Amino acid sequence: MRQQRTTAAPAPARATRAPIERLTTGYPLVIDGQMKTEFETKDRAIKAGRDLKERFPMLQVKVYDAEEKRSEEIEPAAAPASGQGEKV
Repeated sequence: MRQQRTTAAPAPARATRAPIERLTTGYPLVIDGQMKTEFETKDRAIKAGRDLKERFPMLQVKVYDAEEKRSEEIEPAAAPASGQGEKV
């Protein structure tokens, strides 16, 4: 008699994820939708976000306020006006 060959189906790969903890304090930077470094003060977080945005303007950088559950978009610092117009 002929035996049927069966192939064992591979076990599905397990997706390992980091545990999700709700932030209640602090100001983490959110880079392209991913929470990164957390700061104790909003001023430090904004400064770090601006520095990062200046170096990599293509990134989406936000500061998340865990207490208020709001995020603030970081815009690149405006270039100072050079005062150089057309020469006459």
